[in-house]
Amino acid sequence: MSGLSNIKSHIQTFLKEIGELSYFTARFFKESFRKPFEFKEFLRQCYSMGNRSLVLVGITGFIIGLVLTLQTRPTLMEFGAVSWMPSMVGISIIREIGPMITALVCAGRIGSGIGAELGSMRVTEQIDAMEVSGTNPFKYLVVTRVLATTFMIPLLVIIGDAIGLYGSYLVEHLKGDVSFQLYFNQVFESLEFGDIIPATIKSFFFGLAIGLVGCFKGYYCGKGTAGVGRAANSAVVFTSLLLFIIDFIAVFAADIFYDL
Repeated sequence: MSGLSNIKSHIQTFLKEIGELSYFTARFFKESFRKPFEFKEFLRQCYSMGNRSLVLVGITGFIIGLVLTLQTRPTLMEFGAVSWMPSMVGISIIREIGPMITALVCAGRIGSGIGAELGSMRVTEQIDAMEVSGTNPFKYLVVTRVLATTFMIPLLVIIGDAIGLYGSYLVEHLKGDVSFQLYFNQVFESLEFGDIIPATIKSFFFGLAIGLVGCFKGYYCGKGTAGVGRAANSAVVFTSLLLFIIDFIAVFAADIFYDL
């Protein structure tokens, strides 16, 4: 009985959190169209998130390109299809691997940072002080950060994809003596708008999810330093789960659209 009650309690907590996050999301869209617009803070958050995540995203993308090519090349050589390597790597990275891995990296880097930052502000009562002084903390702290992640994640995805393809090219150049022009000509010949547009659109939703969950966990952080740690940790876990759900919905919707 205790096991069933624990399961029931966890389900109720999860559903309650989903409802609170939905209300938080609706409030975000409502506040986004209200004046004043915190444009300077939005630009500052864009610079902070993009600049601090660029190196990590670049290194991750480069290693993905190297590993994917090194692992796949021997198999393609067995079937005499090594000439397909640029096309296969290009489609794999652009469609799925690049956006998903970049989003997961940013969920750990940006999502946890937002959760910890807003959580510490809640614990130290800085958010309460902003409300007392007449400032709208939700608009200044939440809206700017969510918009920044929504616009910066797609840019980081593009950069990560480009660096990943370059890493794959280096392997092909060293092992197969493939020129830069030939490699990328084959990559772009194999790509279609149906590969690029869905991947770009879902990267915006990835950024929106990272910002919303990170801000939600931090804005309603529990008391004490332990609450800040839980907010940062749960922001990463919840965001990662949400990213996989969004990715599945995007792929499923794209498949239905192509069938029509």
